[in-house]
Amino acid sequence: MYGGHITDDWDRRLCKTYLEEYMKPEMLEGELLLAPGFNIPGSMDYVSYHTYLDEELPPETPYLYGLHPNAEIGFLTMTSENLFRTVLEMQPRDSGASGGGGMTKEEKVKGLLDEILERLPEEFNMMEMAGRTEDRSPYTVVAFQECERMNILTSEIRRSLKELDLGLKGELTISNEMEATMNALFLDKVPVNWNARAYPSCLPMGAWFADLLLRIKELESWTTDFALPNVVWLAGFFNPQSFLTAIEQSTARKNEWPLDRMVLSVDVTKKWKEDFNSPPREGSYVHGLFMEGARWDSQSGMIADSRLKELTPACPVMFVKATTVDRQETKNMYECPVYKTKERGPTFVWTFNLKTKEKPEKWAIAGVALLLSA
Repeated sequence: MYGGHITDDWDRRLCKTYLEEYMKPEMLEGELLLAPGFNIPGSMDYVSYHTYLDEELPPETPYLYGLHPNAEIGFLTMTSENLFRTVLEMQPRDSGASGGGGMTKEEKVKGLLDEILERLPEEFNMMEMAGRTEDRSPYTVVAFQECERMNILTSEIRRSLKELDLGLKGELTISNEMEATMNALFLDKVPVNWNARAYPSCLPMGAWFADLLLRIKELESWTTDFALPNVVWLAGFFNPQSFLTAIEQSTARKNEWPLDRMVLSVDVTKKWKEDFNSPPREGSYVHGLFMEGARWDSQSGMIADSRLKELTPACPVMFVKATTVDRQETKNMYECPVYKTKERGPTFVWTFNLKTKEKPEKWAIAGVALLLSA
C-alpha cells in the first residue's frame, strides 16, 4: 500500500482483514483488545480518551500491528544497507588509487569484465536443440522459451562488455551506456541494460552473476534430454508462471479436463531436494522457496510463527499438482501469495494454499508470503 491507496487485490485483502478484526460488535461492549494488553476504552469524554491513550497505549512495536519482530529487523537492515550504499556511491571514483597502492576504477572494472567474459557460457543452440526432440509438451515449450530469454540476456552481457573493453583500451569512444555499465560494475550493481533483459532480483553484481550461472547450468541439465528434472528450481525461471501453467495444461490434457477449471494444489513435503530420485507421475516437485513473515513447521505440516532473527527461512520441497476447482481443498488454508523478490508488488507469481492451524487472518495481517529469492 502507498499513501493509503489500495493498488491490488492483496492490499484489498489486508484492509478487509483489518476491518474484520477490529470493527466488531465487541467494540461497543469494551471487550476487544486493539493490541496485546491494550483494551478498547469505554464510554468517556474527549479529555479522558486522550488521558487513556497517553497512559495505556503500549510502545510502538511490530506486535502492535500484528507483525513479527523480524519485520523490524528486516526494515532496519534494509535501511542500513541503503545508507551504506549511498555513502559508497558518494565516494570519489578513484579514491583507491589515491592511496598509492590501490587499483584505479578502470583497473578494477577491467579485471571484473575479463572474469565475467571468461566464465560466461556460450548461448544455447536453438536449432540443434529443436532437432534433438520432436516432443512439444507444455514442459518442453517452457524449456525453449527460457533458453531463448537466456540467450537474449547473455548476448547483451557479452556485447556490452566487449564494447566496454574496447573503450577501456582506447579503441572506442566511451558512450553514456558504456560509462553507466562501468559505474555499475565498479559499485557492484547490475547494469541497467542487463536488468532490462533479466529477471527481477535484489542481488548485488557478484551474487547476481553467480545466480545467473546456476540458472544456465539448470537449463543445460534440463535440455540435455528434455526430461522433467526430479525437483525443479522454480526460482530459476525468467517466467515461473509459465511452468506452473504448464503443470495445469499437462494434467488437463492427460485427464481431458477443461483448462479453465484447473487450479494448483500445493503439498509441502518433509524432504529436501537431495532426497528425491525421480519426478512425480503428475505435477512437479519444486524447491527454492522462502517464507517471509512466518515459517513452515515440518513436524506439524503447517505455517508457524517465525523464530527470532530467521527472516526468510527456506521451505522444504513442495509437490505442486493440478486439480479441478470443485476438488480443491479450502478448509484451514491460508492463501499465500508467491513473489519473485522481497519487493513484492509487480513481482507476484501465483497463490499457493498452505495449511494453517491458526486463523488465516493472522497470517494476512503479518504479511506472510513465499519468496523465490531470499
